[in-house]
Amino acid sequence: MSKKPIIVFEGIEGSGKSLHLSLVANYLKQKKIKFIKIREPGGSLNSEKIRKLILNNKSNFNEITDLLLFLASRSENINLIKKNYNKKIILIDRFTDSTIAYQHYGMGVNLNLINLLNNYLINDIKINFTFLNTVNNKNLFLRLKKRKSLNRYDKFNSAFYNKVQKGFIKLANSKKKSYMIVDSNLEIEKNKKLILNKIKKII
Repeated sequence: MSKKPIIVFEGIEGSGKSLHLSLVANYLKQKKIKFIKIREPGGSLNSEKIRKLILNNKSNFNEITDLLLFLASRSENINLIKKNYNKKIILIDRFTDSTIAYQHYGMGVNLNLINLLNNYLINDIKINFTFLNTVNNKNLFLRLKKRKSLNRYDKFNSAFYNKVQKGFIKLANSKKKSYMIVDSNLEIEKNKKLILNKIKKII
């Protein structure tokens, strides 16, 4: 595995993926290891503009429009990723598997279409490792209640989130060697130790 890998943090809302990514980023800072971190949607300047449009509570896009907006956001990030590929560790808060989990398993968009567009965009960029954060319904909604404001993707029902999470788990099981499932219902410190031990091996 590359010593400057692309490491992705996946999971549904309230699963702790962004928290875990921040813990890893802080660890890399302490070790003075070069890295960048981006989020999807978001990351680059233009991608952040698209993020605001996607997550705005007044937006009401159909499934295909949502897909294309997420991919437009990714397209704006590709140059940033390519610029740092194999030069710095790249931490990504959601990436291609989120598109499959949400748009295909959650919303029913054709998987072949998603794979075609994803593959076109990322081309020869290789994701080295993915942490999938899982959460039960009780903790999911407890954590969402604590947020100061909720965006459009924070307001789906439990049936939708269950479909998306099952999709994520299916993807994880098909790529076992490059995936770790993290039970975010457990204590943060326990998961922090688990994730950092794996990060040390990867880098």
